[in-house]
Amino acid sequence: MREVCADFEVELREFNGEDDHVHLLVHYPPKVALSKLVNSLKGVSARMLRKEFGTHVRDHQSGGRFWSGSYFAGSVGGAPLTVVKQYIEQQNRPV
Repeated sequence: MREVCADFEVELREFNGEDDHVHLLVHYPPKVALSKLVNSLKGVSARMLRKEFGTHVRDHQSGGRFWSGSYFAGSVGGAPLTVVKQYIEQQNRPV
């Protein structure tokens, strides 16, 4: 995740997740199209996970896809970053 963010000149500030999703707190410049960043994060991570955990990953795919086609993005411009980081840190690590 960090390498993809660096390629987009995006700062990955926090990363964590649940059994079925992940949370990323990123700081990105206005020139970055969020949909392109998310697409790259999903694509690169899916390829890496398939390579490392092949059979196990295939057993948990939905319709041949590792990630859902959807994502949620929220702006936290008014919230203190410490609160958002604390929320993400309290999530379970992705499997």
